[in-house]
Order: sequence, then C-alpha cells, then structure tokens
Amino acid sequence: MTVDTNPSSLSIITYPHPTLRYKAKPIRRVDAELKAVVARMFELMYAHRGVGLAATQVNLPLRLFIVNSTGHQGEGVERVLLNPVISRPRGNEEAEEGCLSLPNVHGNVIRAKTIRFNAFDLNGQEIDEEISGFEARIMQHETDHLDGTLFIDRLKEGSESELLGDIDAFETDFRSKQRTAAIASDEQLLSELAAWEERYC
Repeated sequence: MTVDTNPSSLSIITYPHPTLRYKAKPIRRVDAELKAVVARMFELMYAHRGVGLAATQVNLPLRLFIVNSTGHQGEGVERVLLNPVISRPRGNEEAEEGCLSLPNVHGNVIRAKTIRFNAFDLNGQEIDEEISGFEARIMQHETDHLDGTLFIDRLKEGSESELLGDIDAFETDFRSKQRTAAIASDEQLLSELAAWEERYC
C-alpha cells in the first residue's frame, strides 16, 4: 500500500475519524519534511480560524501540536510543541470550547487554570513553563488530542445531551461515506499511520 506523505496533501479530519482516537507516538527526529508539515498545519489552522491544531487532527500519529492564541497569522506568537507533558495542575476554570475536528460544535469544559508545561521546539530546545488562563486551556485541549481525547469527552455534566444530535450527524455522515467506499475503513485508515511512525517515532 502506498501512503501519501506529501505535507501539501494534509487536511483537517473530522469526527469520528479513527485517528482522532489514536494515541500519538513521541517524535524522535526532525527533518525538513516535518518542518513542512508544521508549515502546512499553520496554514490549515489559520484558514479554519483556530488557535491550536494537533498532528492527529491532520491524520498524523505524532506527538506534536501548534498554537497561536490570537488565531491570526502575523499576530501573537506561533509555537510548535513536540512531545508535550502537562503536570502540576492548579485551580479550575470553566469555559466554552470548540474543535476544528467538530466544526460548529461547542460546549463548556472545566480545566485546570494553571499548569506546568514541558515540551521541545523544532530545534530541540526544551520548553518548561508555568502557563495560566486561555493559553493553558489550549495546551490542555491539544495535549488531549494527542492522547485520543476530545473536548466532548470532558463536557460539563449534563451538557453532553444538548450536543448529541450534532455528534450523531457527524457519525452518520462518516459511516455512510465508508459504506459507499468514499472513505476507507477504520482499519485501512489506521494502517496508513505506520509510514509516519517508522519515519519519526
């Protein structure tokens, strides 16, 4: 089986694509192609008006995500974060979240207000920071993606029922396309991740 590893072919996948539930593997090497992947991810994030995007959301099994808390190209700070680890959560804060892989679906999620965040940038420099507020929420949301967890899994108790219709619509559309072979089976989709893992993990 031939897998397209051209970064320009990447696009944002939507629920319930199986890669969104895949636990991403740690990255062990960085090359020019991975940097091109990151550039493409920024293009997609800005085009879809997002503030963060995880590699699993573009069908890659790699522990990597990008962030710009302003959501606007040319503003704020662009961050590329490899192999992130969150620790020392403190406080709780409730806020509405959405997700580029569940477009137009929003719900309230309680997350830690302050976290300790450890990761590496594309140059191998370690990042070890205490982060609070909106940026901390983004980091938690995107790290969840790399563990196969979606914000709908963390909805405030009782609010998930309000979104069941929207979530079911995504499920119905995706499975219908699989039945007509417009989308490959879950098994085939997951098998395509191996080429990326062999190269970077």
